[in-house]
Amino acid sequence: MSPVGGWVSYSGNARIELAVGLLAAAGCVAYAGTRLRRPLRPTRPRRSVVVLMFCLWIISGIAFLAGFGVYARQFVHDYPNITSVVSDPILPVTLLAAAALFGVIMTRTGWRYPTRLGGAVVVAMAAPMIFELPFDLIVMARTYPPLAPDPALYRTVFFTPLFLVELTTLSLLTLSPMVRVRKPTFFCFALMIGVFGIWALSGFGYPQSALPITLNVVSKILAFITALTLFLPDRLRDWRKDGPGSAPRSEPALATKATDGSPLMNR
Repeated sequence: MSPVGGWVSYSGNARIELAVGLLAAAGCVAYAGTRLRRPLRPTRPRRSVVVLMFCLWIISGIAFLAGFGVYARQFVHDYPNITSVVSDPILPVTLLAAAALFGVIMTRTGWRYPTRLGGAVVVAMAAPMIFELPFDLIVMARTYPPLAPDPALYRTVFFTPLFLVELTTLSLLTLSPMVRVRKPTFFCFALMIGVFGIWALSGFGYPQSALPITLNVVSKILAFITALTLFLPDRLRDWRKDGPGSAPRSEPALATKATDGSPLMNR
């Protein structure tokens, strides 16, 4: 039996299949990292696209609040005698990691203050989503308790806008000129998925005992490290010097003479 507000653990063949699938996915991500030759800088979207991204982000947030309200109302209707739900022991870790990541990004003195502030805000919001998106895909079909008359419908009402919030929040990373995808990004994300795989071997249970709590915390920290790698300079010793590339300066024109004696300007 799972706690109210948690999810049902995996068991039997489902546990093995989930673990194998996650470990295989981790291997594929790590291999993709080995194939990356140079850091990738996302293309900056046009202003119209930026406006659309923020509109979708706001709409998805409103849709999630509406879906959560529907889910909560049905929950109270189905289980009127339940007065409390299970606590979240990982929330303090998430908040501390977000605050630490925000502080680290703000120390990048090579970028102008508005750029650093925007990047720090976006990464503090996006880093938990790196964890939550695959995590929610794993637990969404096993949330407890089920809601009548159609548990799948209510899970869809709750999780569909949540996925939109996660995806639109991650898309905001493309707005920061500081972001670069590099090998460590793939490797850290692969490690997080690998920890998920180890967690799956024990049933991917709710973090109430030592092992699930430890695996949850480790995977959450790896998600934040993955987000941090997006903002690292190409060389760590250039951390405080990293910034926007300087525009190439034109060389002074040099006057020469052609073979026929006429002046020729070369740049």
